[in-house]
Amino acid sequence: MKVLIVCNNAYYRGNGMCTAIQTLRRELIAAGVEARIMSCANPEEGGDQPEYPLGHFKFPFFEKIIYSNGFRYAAADRKVMKAAIEWADVIHLEEGFPIEAITARMAARLGKPCVGSYHLLTENIMANLEMMKDVVFNSIVTFFWRKLVYDKCKVVHCPTLMIQDYLNAHHFKAEKMVFSNGISTATDRTSADKPQTNPYLILCTGRLSNEKSQRTLLGAMRHSRHAGEIQLAFAGKGPKEKKYRKMAAQLVNDGVLSYEPTFKFYDSRTLSEICRKAYLYIHCACVEVEGLSCVEALREGAVPVIAKGKVTATAQFALDERSTFPVGDEKALAERIDWWIEHPEEREKMGDAYAESVKKYDIDLSTQSMIDMYNKALGK
Repeated sequence: MKVLIVCNNAYYRGNGMCTAIQTLRRELIAAGVEARIMSCANPEEGGDQPEYPLGHFKFPFFEKIIYSNGFRYAAADRKVMKAAIEWADVIHLEEGFPIEAITARMAARLGKPCVGSYHLLTENIMANLEMMKDVVFNSIVTFFWRKLVYDKCKVVHCPTLMIQDYLNAHHFKAEKMVFSNGISTATDRTSADKPQTNPYLILCTGRLSNEKSQRTLLGAMRHSRHAGEIQLAFAGKGPKEKKYRKMAAQLVNDGVLSYEPTFKFYDSRTLSEICRKAYLYIHCACVEVEGLSCVEALREGAVPVIAKGKVTATAQFALDERSTFPVGDEKALAERIDWWIEHPEEREKMGDAYAESVKKYDIDLSTQSMIDMYNKALGK
């Protein structure tokens, strides 16, 4: 089986969708599937390149904010696209943007079936343009994504039940399959690993952006009884880094925090080590399709506190309500953090429970589900 993975950008470190695409290709090849990528060329010197490279389309007026959020749009090159589609048995469309719409039309003319993955909500984009709550605009964009891309797919992969419900509410016609993008559940964690408690290490991962809402954690410190005993660690980079560093410095200057928060991007090995040391893992995102960075933290025994909202699916990983709070509610988040700090025995017990809970999201299960989806599209 030959699978063509189509996306705008597959090579930006720190972008969850890029990571998912790279993981998918690697795991498909390991499973005996020929998998190639068609995307914008990788700008990193010496880095991996797609088998079918496309040019970089610079979006007028918005290119700076797009690039700062770890994204690049691909420019259509019909000669390259035709060669890629003719090579493939199945076309896997990863987004709803113009490059996928053009690919879907060409694939239909060439008689090649398409499948899709719904990795991105329109709210993801609108959040970074300060327009997330614009229901009309979100609905219009979602309509075009459905009409021009996803309704042309045989099957659409939904990483979570929330996404399946979202697509049904917006009248997506294609058959839907629900399964996680998956992670490797292998870990170096041992019984000797203990969370840091002096001070309490509280970890927050992800791109520093509006949609990830790290400001909620910073704001929660002003409501926490234990703020002076907490070391905040933000693992990621992004357009809001300067603002969040300023907010963090103000918390120290005001005497709210005794330990200066850290901001740094880590490689996966180092991040896993930090997760094992984390007393709590905080996931504040106001819009999230799945949130596998959370699962990666749970794998290492971190206990989460996860934002729960209409367009964020990550709260599905919580084992009970002690690990959730309403999106954007700083006081509720502070209350959860304080409760876990004041109940160390429960924290220790639940760390093991969360590490065990991630096994159903193993990448091998996800890869087999993906192959099943391709076979379904081929009528097998």
